[in-house]
Amino acid sequence: MKLRPEEITSVLKSRIKSYEAGVDIQEVGTVVQVGDGVARIQGLENAVASEMLELPHGVMGLVLNLEEDSVGAVLMGEDTLIKEGDQVKRTGRVIQVPVGEALVGRVVNPLGVPLDGKGPIETTEFRTVEFKAPGVIRRQPVKEPLQTGIKAIDAMIPIGRGQRELIIGDRGTGKTAIAVDTIINQRGQDVICIYVAIGQKASTVAGLVAKLEEHGAMDYTIVIMAPASTSAPMRYIAPYAGAAMGEYFTYSGRHALCIYDDLTKHADSYRQMSLLLRRPPGREAFPGDIFYLHSRLLERACKLSDKEGGGSLTALPVIETQAGDVSAYIPTNVISITDGQIFLESDLFYSGIRPAINVGISVSRVGGNAQIKAMKKVAGSLRLDLSQFRELEAFAKFGSELDQETQNTLARGERLVETLNQPQYVPWPVEEQVMIIFAATQGYADDIPVADISRFNGRLREHLAQQNPEIGEEIARTKELDPQVEARLRSAIEAFKELWSADKGIL
Repeated sequence: MKLRPEEITSVLKSRIKSYEAGVDIQEVGTVVQVGDGVARIQGLENAVASEMLELPHGVMGLVLNLEEDSVGAVLMGEDTLIKEGDQVKRTGRVIQVPVGEALVGRVVNPLGVPLDGKGPIETTEFRTVEFKAPGVIRRQPVKEPLQTGIKAIDAMIPIGRGQRELIIGDRGTGKTAIAVDTIINQRGQDVICIYVAIGQKASTVAGLVAKLEEHGAMDYTIVIMAPASTSAPMRYIAPYAGAAMGEYFTYSGRHALCIYDDLTKHADSYRQMSLLLRRPPGREAFPGDIFYLHSRLLERACKLSDKEGGGSLTALPVIETQAGDVSAYIPTNVISITDGQIFLESDLFYSGIRPAINVGISVSRVGGNAQIKAMKKVAGSLRLDLSQFRELEAFAKFGSELDQETQNTLARGERLVETLNQPQYVPWPVEEQVMIIFAATQGYADDIPVADISRFNGRLREHLAQQNPEIGEEIARTKELDPQVEARLRSAIEAFKELWSADKGIL
């Protein structure tokens, strides 16, 4: 083989001409201390808070502490694989999660990695986990109802789109049940639901997902799962990831509902991380910024102005109390941030009142603005009637002789309580709630034995749906109970009462 120098020269010249010197600069640090899911890293002078770091074995780190000579990072992944001396790279990216339509109907972890075995999530859009809440000018008042389908809530503690309503109570009082019923009731309402499970058993969350699938609710729901078996950093970012996924829909002019179940475990995971990062502890060993932890999350819930698209993000945070103590540190913090609370009481729950809502302590600071006019009209005196009933009930236990008026108030109260009882997974359309509450508050059920109230209401609901469907349709369409519709409703209820009496309640 004969070498031709001119050919070799021309190839070398063309290579030299097209050569571009590119330098790949990466800021690299070293792990100097690691343990309990926390690492101290030296050599990352330009790292920023909440930045993602790359460590060996596919483990990611999240920068939380910025100190003079090192940064403190929490580890996401198998932290036992990391050892002192390991190399750490900056990514230059603040922590973000995938968002978009592709996530709807999926079960993911807080980083957006699918856990349901349905394949990868096809989306090109990402949002940062931490996002500044919109200011007052970009918002508008909460005035559009978000129906939960639960009579006691929609009548007395109404929730509006863009509101933050706390669900608070002891363990096993039905907090998650209210949240799940609310999700099921959003079917056909153009609301995307995000359920964030923080620190729960994985089996419990799997059961909840199965229930949502059974009721067709997973078609518009995203479930973010950070069970008790995951690390504290994953539980810490879970609610922020949920808010980011909800904000994608909010800022595109749509409506989203975010349920954080529950923020007590979220605060506990942040306390764990903070103590390991050597941050000074305060009350109940929580760090000084524990209030800001939840306020910056819940402030992201809003009803945007029409100029911004009119989208909304509604937040239903859940807090678990110990022995009904609402004056503990985390409960008082979250109560002061939210626009009201639904307080569930163990005593009511065990006495058979479900949902076990304490009407005295529960409140919605948006109030009637988040109700349709028909509901506001029929439920106006409901809270007062129930409060008077609770007061007289305690008084009547002494066994003294009661005058007729007190006996009537007690009888009406018992029937109202029974009317507001509702089994789980059976949310009611708002027009049917209006008609049944109207019947109870107007005294049509006063002569029905308390034990038969549930059956009476069920039969009345069926009768109105079959014989007078136009009344419910009119209320649903106009959202009002005008005098003509009210008169027709009265005559329909009276006609049903005659049938009930004729059949001696066997209907």
